[in-house]
Amino acid sequence: MSPVRVWALLLLIGSLAVSAADARVVRVEVDRRVEVLGGQSFGPHGAYELVQGRIYFAFDPGHAANAGIVDLHRAPRDSTGRVRAWANFSVLQPVDPEKRRGLALVEVSNRGGKFTLPYFNNATAGLAPSTPDAFGDGLLMEKGLTILWVGWQWDVPRNEGNLRLRVPTARRADGSPIFGRVRSDWVPDDTAAVLPLGHRDHYTYRAADFDHPDNVLTVRPDRGAERRVIPRDRWSFARRDSTGTLVPDSTHVHLEGGFAPGKIYECVYRSKNPRVVGLGLAALRDVVSYAKYDPDAVFPVDRGLAVGVSQTGRLLRHFLYQGFNTDEEGRQAYDGMLAITAGAGRGSFNHRFAQPSRDAHRFSAFAYPTDIFPFTSRVQFDARQWRTDGLLARQRPAHRPKTMYVNTGYEYWGRAASLLHTTPDGTEDVAPLDTERIYHIAGAQHFPWRFPPPAENQLTDGPDLYRGNPLDHSVVYRALLVRLVEWVDDGTAPPPSRYPRRDAGTLVSIDALDFPDLPKVETPDVIHEAYRADYGARFRTDGVVTRQPPRLGPAYPSLVSQVDSLGNEQAGLQTVETRVPLATYLPWNLRVGAARNADELTNFFGSVVPLPATPTEKRATGDPRPAATTLYPSKAAYMTRVRSAADAMIDEGTLLPADRTQVVERAEAIWTWVVEK
Repeated sequence: MSPVRVWALLLLIGSLAVSAADARVVRVEVDRRVEVLGGQSFGPHGAYELVQGRIYFAFDPGHAANAGIVDLHRAPRDSTGRVRAWANFSVLQPVDPEKRRGLALVEVSNRGGKFTLPYFNNATAGLAPSTPDAFGDGLLMEKGLTILWVGWQWDVPRNEGNLRLRVPTARRADGSPIFGRVRSDWVPDDTAAVLPLGHRDHYTYRAADFDHPDNVLTVRPDRGAERRVIPRDRWSFARRDSTGTLVPDSTHVHLEGGFAPGKIYECVYRSKNPRVVGLGLAALRDVVSYAKYDPDAVFPVDRGLAVGVSQTGRLLRHFLYQGFNTDEEGRQAYDGMLAITAGAGRGSFNHRFAQPSRDAHRFSAFAYPTDIFPFTSRVQFDARQWRTDGLLARQRPAHRPKTMYVNTGYEYWGRAASLLHTTPDGTEDVAPLDTERIYHIAGAQHFPWRFPPPAENQLTDGPDLYRGNPLDHSVVYRALLVRLVEWVDDGTAPPPSRYPRRDAGTLVSIDALDFPDLPKVETPDVIHEAYRADYGARFRTDGVVTRQPPRLGPAYPSLVSQVDSLGNEQAGLQTVETRVPLATYLPWNLRVGAARNADELTNFFGSVVPLPATPTEKRATGDPRPAATTLYPSKAAYMTRVRSAADAMIDEGTLLPADRTQVVERAEAIWTWVVEK
């Protein structure tokens, strides 16, 4: 071989090595590839295949796109100077590359699970889609979407099939461990002798030194009370083994005499070896960039959508806030986003000793860095903190994805959602950007619920009050996803934003609600509020929490939708159930029957109060609402209005024609439940 050819070959080899080293996804291992449902064809997109395996990432700690990842520079590096991580993944895509739409739907998994097929395909839940029930009506496949699940969270329970990102531990420059304080809290429903430090069965940071003075356990009777320190000799890091013997354990706390139900307990403890949690944000960025821009991608696409629910809806907001929609090559990652039931929050997704599962509610998971300024995409000034900031202040304007924020009534009561579209003082409306839509689903609770509510959930009778709100908003999610696909694909504008507003008089404080005086139904006089929290001087600069628990300043105002004469929310997207009502659908529920704090809000759940069926029942119960048979003289009259309401939703773009039968049949079942009981 001539010297020239040898030199050319060396240049080629060198260029390939640089390319591999510079790649953000450095390797994809496919463990399984199989056609689903025996090769069943989904319209013009043909058969689908399931691809599963592992995806390996390499992150450059010196790159500006990664500068916001807390402790990345303290993680171990490979021979190229990069930090490695890997995740398991699953992909559903058309088998024939020529039949693929080129649009990825990336599910940002909620605590390791998979919600995409149940939420959008009317399918049964399942981590390993293989049976017809797991694919439902095939809506996403009929649209030709590539569906991608990838792990992003390090601490999810190790259940088979859960999605997880394996991330390194940060250490000091000399290799010694990093120590810090971690906080856990609980509100037990029943008496318990032992409680786990982890949240919702997640892995957690272990107590590093059982006798360290940082370890403090406190109790308070309600959220407004002062914390009382429990004497150190009354509690220990321990659990009961299989024989009932108390044994030392770095992930559990034992209290002599037990933890009392309904009280708030907090443990601040010394731990070590924080994980580089923020790599989850970078992994979500790089997986879609790999799919879009790597010519050898296993699941190639041209465009990418991200969808998150609850925890991961907040994660998408955090992703945007920290500017992650631009990859290391300066390219746009996601073209569209659907953040469902995120409220105005973000979360514990990128700070030292972060616990991504921790959220924040009115009466659990108190004051984690979730509902903190800023809240709106537009830059605002918070005079109380003398701060100016906006959710998209760090994101390149050209790389802002087309985004839908979809909340239910619960998020206004339990997730401070009104701050998504008001000034920090709550006095004025703030319009979304042209690239955004904000939708409020009137009367709905945090997640779709079964119908009818189970009998054991009945809290009162005459009128009947049930814990659990069966308003069916799953059909709205399906329609809005299709609208987002159209918006990203061909620029077709989705329905205009629909949410309660100050200037329309439909966004009010809870003491201004015109709620009907229903006998036996207690209405809340509390609401979850976002907080001005001080996590210590290093939190905003370095992502290091030094104040545990945080010091709380004045809260931001939380506002809700005004209600009509039945008690149903006036503003937002109205479903058939609220357009042609047979019940009062409440997005809140109180802790009725709890040992303590029964007047506080129940996490996630709403309530439903059926109308009295007849005037006789109305008089007997003293219900101020009209009887069902007064509103609708016959079932036929009711069903005529139901069909018209469904058609109106279709015209508005908030209901798919394919779902018309479903909502009409549900409405008929509600008539049977309320009137023909």
